[in-house]
Amino acid sequence: MRVSIGLELLVAGVLGVVVGVVAAFAFRSSEREQHDVVPTPDPELEDAAAAVLALLRSATVVVRTDLTVVRASSGAHAFGLVVGNQVAPGPVRDLVAAVVGDGETRDAEVDLPRGRFGQSTRVLQVRVAALGSALVLVLADDHTEARRVEEVRRDFVVNVSHELKTPIGAMSLLAETVEQAADDPEAVRRFAGKIQVEAARLSALVAEILELSRLQVADSLVEPAAVRVVDVVAEAVDRARTGATAKDIVLEAGEDPGVSVWGDRDLLVTALRNLVDNAISYSDPGTQVGVGATVRDGVVEIAVVDQGIGIDARDVPRLFERFYRVDPARSRDTGGTGLGLSIVKHVVADHGGEVTVWSEPGKGSTFTIRLPLLGEDADTEPTVPPRLVPHTAEGEPGR
Repeated sequence: MRVSIGLELLVAGVLGVVVGVVAAFAFRSSEREQHDVVPTPDPELEDAAAAVLALLRSATVVVRTDLTVVRASSGAHAFGLVVGNQVAPGPVRDLVAAVVGDGETRDAEVDLPRGRFGQSTRVLQVRVAALGSALVLVLADDHTEARRVEEVRRDFVVNVSHELKTPIGAMSLLAETVEQAADDPEAVRRFAGKIQVEAARLSALVAEILELSRLQVADSLVEPAAVRVVDVVAEAVDRARTGATAKDIVLEAGEDPGVSVWGDRDLLVTALRNLVDNAISYSDPGTQVGVGATVRDGVVEIAVVDQGIGIDARDVPRLFERFYRVDPARSRDTGGTGLGLSIVKHVVADHGGEVTVWSEPGKGSTFTIRLPLLGEDADTEPTVPPRLVPHTAEGEPGR
């Protein structure tokens, strides 16, 4: 209790000093405006304000009534709240203008773009308050992760409740059937086998849901290191070889490109293994699946090529959605959970890369992971493309 009270007093004291120092700015600015005197910099007061604002976790901006910036923390610049010596155009600038207009303190949650390109945004909780008649204080906290966690939690409940119904319902019905067939040993063995299949599917589904949730909520690259691409390819192919042999599918790996990437080897193997398993699952016996890597312009491209059933163009944009299945019936037959490609997308994104798809019904598919090379490999000359599956679509080089 004493620790909590002491902490509250400390926070209150820091905020009091902030208000006092910034208010001193406001008083002096107001005094100068009233006497029409040219402002004279006060280095001591400015240094004190900078030191106090640096103690706050919030990004801070001190703004004049004309919306020019007096002082801004590094966090404010990182969030894009300040451009030059002005508050950046957008919702935060509108809040500041409103406070300047009526003096009322305002709180709001705003979405700001992370950069000039793409649709990614940062969620900020912003508080804007007037300090006297001359200055306005802006405090901003990043709530992006909190919003993300909440969305993941909400989606998790909705998706899991739907996806778990099938195996749980099947196991319930099978158990009831076994009970009714207690006097028929053959029927009991047959239905017990089906229960085991559904239990394995349920176990795989839960494991992949947990893995995907971990990737979405936390930074998966806790201890990144240099990872040789050839090792990732070799391990993913080796793990998938049993399934390929069982379906009489030829699984080939290309040559070593001799480069490395920065990241988590186990996650990269998992992502590539998911692509290879998918290629095997959706290919017919007697066909080929190829895995190989090439280097272009500081990027390594790891391609998984199959001669399978292919994917219709209308399904391609949704392939990486959680639980989305092009052919639900076939997914049930192959034991697919609908989460494999979503895991691939998140792993690759966490490594600063992207995953792309080319496919045509009846001609097969090519999934390509593109990752930035490790620093010393960035200037490596392109290697000779590995020998993949020769079955390609006309006008699609390298596939």
